[in-house]
Amino acid sequence: ARQGLSDEAFNIASSTTTMSKCVKADGSEPTEIEASVATELKNLEQGSSEIKVELRELTFLSAREVDVGGGKKAIIIFVPFPQLKKYNKIQTRLLRELEKKFSGRHVIVVGQRTILGKNYARSAKSKGPRPRSRTLTAVQDAILDDLVYPTEIVGKRTRCKLDGSKVLKVLLDPKDQVNVETKLDTFSHVYKKLTNKEVIFEFPVIEA
Repeated sequence: ARQGLSDEAFNIASSTTTMSKCVKADGSEPTEIEASVATELKNLEQGSSEIKVELRELTFLSAREVDVGGGKKAIIIFVPFPQLKKYNKIQTRLLRELEKKFSGRHVIVVGQRTILGKNYARSAKSKGPRPRSRTLTAVQDAILDDLVYPTEIVGKRTRCKLDGSKVLKVLLDPKDQVNVETKLDTFSHVYKKLTNKEVIFEFPVIEA
């Protein structure tokens, strides 16, 4: 709310709000979608939201809006890796609130991880071997976990297509099927955007 502020003062206040929640590593100006996410997070933090206390400590690094097929869009919020567990604690409630604010667009929270190349161990600045959690494969596996959180991945299978390419099938815990079934295509599109790899998310077939 403007609360009697002039346009200039309101814009400055809005910018301050955005910068307090969206902390960009390169110091660049937030995009329109990042400003919108920052505003909604701040509104939840200042309102009567049951997660407002937890939100006060949380920031994000960037946000992107992506096409996920069928004329639908999703919002990916990249958060500092050290804050990911704190996001996870409130994630179900937070995404429910944000998806209402963003007209039903699916919202995905992903931890920002740094991939260390194979030359890491040879760098003069580094000591010891490359941490396994920072390899390309480990980071891509971690992104899978982030996408579907809090649903658990219960299995993975690689399927070879006729053209020789491979597609990963990720099996999700069937107890969450009712809650996330409508998000499976979103998960696939977002993972493809982030890694350029094809993944099919599905639930195991439970035989009677």
